Amino acid sequence: METLQQQIKNQIKEAMMAKDTVKLTVLRGLSSMITNDLVDKGRTPQGELTDDEVLVLIRRSVKQRKDSIEQFTAGGREDLASDEKAELAYLEVYLPQMMSADDVKKIVEIKKLELNITDSKDKGKLMAEIMKDLKGKAEGIDVKNAVDSLF
Repeated sequence: METLQQQIKNQIKEAMMAKDTVKLTVLRGLSSMITNDLVDKGRTPQGELTDDEVLVLIRRSVKQRKDSIEQFTAGGREDLASDEKAELAYLEVYLPQMMSADDVKKIVEIKKLELNITDSKDKGKLMAEIMKDLKGKAEGIDVKNAVDSLF
């Protein structure tokens, strides 16, 4: 089974042959982030990161793109925002499918009963437990909204 890091390397070659400059830029940026992370962790640049470690880097890059889109849109620079949106589309391919808000709400309700939380002052405890369980599977804002709706 091919790791995410290997998939990215292979798709760099494919993007070069297809002359897809946007995809190539995104993938080279990811590859660079992977190499930098390896060096930061005291490993050789030719080493391998686990898929979970690569996903952390991809999520960070997705968050940066979303922030940039928001900033460019607010500044009236739709041209730059559309470039960021194109790059974001290539990054989101690597992310696992996120849970729907309804599914998150069901899990929050179950966890609330499990932990026997009845007071709104324990929202932080509930939120922490759920984020630990759903790390990488649900958006933080969906979890927050589900927790807030129960109190």
